[in-house]
Amino acid sequence: MHAQPDHSPLSRRGFLAASAAAGTLLGLAPGPARAGTRPRPFGRYGSPAARRDPKTLYVHPDGAGDFTTVPDAVAAASGTGYTLVIAPGVYRQTVAVDPGRTGMTWIGASEDPWDVVIVYDNAAGTPKPGGGTHGTTGSATTTVQADGFTARWITFANDWLRADHPDVTGTQAVALKVQGDRSAFHHCRFLGHQDTLYADSMALGTVARQYFSHCYAEGDVDFVFGRATAVFDRCHFRTLSRTDLAAAPYGFVFAPSTAGAHPLGYLVTRSRVSSEAPDGYYKLARPWVPSSDTTARPMLTVRNTWLGPGIDAVAPYTNMRDAHPWQSMRFAEYRNTGPGAVVSVPENRPQLSASQAASHTRAHYLGDWRPCA
Repeated sequence: MHAQPDHSPLSRRGFLAASAAAGTLLGLAPGPARAGTRPRPFGRYGSPAARRDPKTLYVHPDGAGDFTTVPDAVAAASGTGYTLVIAPGVYRQTVAVDPGRTGMTWIGASEDPWDVVIVYDNAAGTPKPGGGTHGTTGSATTTVQADGFTARWITFANDWLRADHPDVTGTQAVALKVQGDRSAFHHCRFLGHQDTLYADSMALGTVARQYFSHCYAEGDVDFVFGRATAVFDRCHFRTLSRTDLAAAPYGFVFAPSTAGAHPLGYLVTRSRVSSEAPDGYYKLARPWVPSSDTTARPMLTVRNTWLGPGIDAVAPYTNMRDAHPWQSMRFAEYRNTGPGAVVSVPENRPQLSASQAASHTRAHYLGDWRPCA
């Protein structure tokens, strides 16, 4: 059930502390980065001299590949069906995959997401060079709009910190915004604080199916949010502690914004929610009804998942706005375990029946799409 069994959880703050000790911008693990010490930086995925096929491109920060940056590799991959094999390293850059680059795959060459990190530090309130601020969408380190995108063994991070910018009020800082249909992420990590993972769609009337398998996501406020039809299968969600707040709640794990006309929103299954914050300081979810879609009916089903003591078991859901109470939305649970799953006030924890749960499965949410494991 644990998403990343090979490493103990290391929060983004720990990530930064480890890197400071190592004298680098961002640590990949408790110790120096390993990018320069691997004799085969692209692992079992070939090399520019032994290219797997013409549509496989290699990225290496020190020049051993076709490109030294991920954005340059994406720009060269015009069309469909390209694969980017990315060598270990910290890639401090913003990346965008536009709708025309369909069927793209990114592979972390070491097959360990701690080794390949794509990171930047924009927030919603960060000033843009030409004036104005980035806004939530513009803060994303990586934006994926193309259909059929797959990523394996990569860390997507946004290391903007509130404490470093007390004058900034727009504290949303997205690590990944994904909008394409048939988007799959396997063994990936998503590091941030507020609005870490934006699982969304390209337009209000567009359904975007997304699948997250064996992934790890951490944050504090609404750190998994958006209107996609998204399945989180055997993932690990970790809530962070906060020094800027004196009382609960510190934040919310999920904030879906499912369109009212869409039958399916977020499904969390066979996963776990842990916390570095005090017991009961986090809500499991709150509904996001955007001003651009006041008819949204956010949907979240959490089933067969372990909820740690960080979740407020008595009242795990709350309102984002009183005009849109969570009770009128589509929130439900089924056979969850752990101290955060104890049902002491039944009206605060809607439960599915066995017959209802039969339609809340990966296969039902993803339809005719079967992402590879």
